This record gives sequence, C-alpha cells and structure tokens, in this order.
Amino acid sequence: MATTSERPLMHHGVARELGIEIIEGRWPVNQARTLEDIQDRFGVSRTVAREASRLLEMLGLASTQRRRGIVALEADSWHVLDTTLIEWRLHSNRRREQLESLTQLRLAVEPVAVDGMARTASIHDRALLLPLAAEMRRTGEGGLAQEFLRLDVEFHRLILTNSGNELFAALSDQVASVLAGRSEIGLMPVHPQPTALDAHEAVAEAVFRGDGPAARVAMQVILDEVQAAVSDVNGRDAAASAAGR
Repeated sequence: MATTSERPLMHHGVARELGIEIIEGRWPVNQARTLEDIQDRFGVSRTVAREASRLLEMLGLASTQRRRGIVALEADSWHVLDTTLIEWRLHSNRRREQLESLTQLRLAVEPVAVDGMARTASIHDRALLLPLAAEMRRTGEGGLAQEFLRLDVEFHRLILTNSGNELFAALSDQVASVLAGRSEIGLMPVHPQPTALDAHEAVAEAVFRGDGPAARVAMQVILDEVQAAVSDVNGRDAAASAAGR
C-alpha cells in the first residue's frame, strides 16, 4: 500500500485509467464506486484515491454523491475543452470521435483566425511566421519529427493568439493538444506532405503581406490535408474494429 512517500501526481495515473473507463463506457453512467474500491484496486492510500476522484470531478466525468460514492456522469457533463480530457480521449477507443470533433473545431476557427492575424497584427508579429515556416520545411523534409511538431504547435499557436479574438486565443492550448496527441498515438507522418509544407509557407507569406483572403485559402489547404488524414485514420480504425468482431 502506498503511503506518504508516494510519488507526487500518482493520482493522475489513477484518475487517467478511471477516466478512460468512463469515456469508453466500461464504468457505466450512474454507477458508483467508493474510495475504498479505488484504494483496493490500485493499492494506493486514501489520499491518492481522493485526489484522483477530485480530478475526475474537475473534468466533469464524475461526481461525489452522499452515501453512494463517486458516480460516473453523462458525456454532456464533461469539460470537453480541457486539455487533460482531450489527451485521455485521444488515448481511448473513442479517439475517432475526438479527432473528428477537434478537426471540425479547427476548420471553423483557424481560417478566420489567420485572416484576423493578417489584418490586425503588428508587422513584427506577422513576420514571426516566416522563419517558423522555413524551419518546418527543413525539419519536415529532414524527418526530424519532434522538432517539426514543436514548430507546428508554435506556428498555429501564434496564429490563434494574434488573431485579434480573445476566444480564439483561448483555444491555442487545445490545438496544441491535438497536434501533440496525433504525434503521440502515431498519426503524424515522419515526412509531412509537401503540399502541407507549401501551404504553411503560403500562410506565412500571406499573413506577412497582410493579405487575409490569401491566408484563409492557404490555411484551408492545411486543414483539408488534416481532415483527409483524420478520415483515413478513422476509416482504418473502423475497418479494424469491424474485423475484430
């Protein structure tokens, strides 16, 4: 049994496993579990079990009910924009739905955001995308996947945070999470598509010129490639799932 010497954040691992069970439906909605159940199952202290349950509550996955314990909640209670929940969903058997919904969010937001950056950001901020795009080409063509991912996250974060819309800026962590998540679960190619590299450079150049419409068009090329990749992954997942029945 773990005690006060337990390493910090142990409760995150416990909460993650339980959270994924709720996401996948293996912990059914309205079913209750007690702190003692969690302690016995994971071999942790009551403190760790309580902190894990609190994290589930913070994410809207569960609630603590008097005389019942910790109860799994319906999906409409989940805090779906929380980056922790996004990461858990991407690592569950519901990743297809998560990838699809996040891609739809990007399709709705990023073309408008890049138009806003081109029109309202300072020349200094607009220029920041140019070296990033050039480095993305170098690392992408060189197969430097982790460095490319870091640059890709920063590229899209800059667009959202300089869009002139505070709500778009608030989504920058969510976009970063889905980019990182795709890489972690092996859905990012070692060598990005040449059209995607071209489109990132086209976005950077259009934003630098202050050409919002051209920036929108180039961003749509990027997102169309993302949507095609997600659709391909989802199709393969569905086929594998059907074959396993």
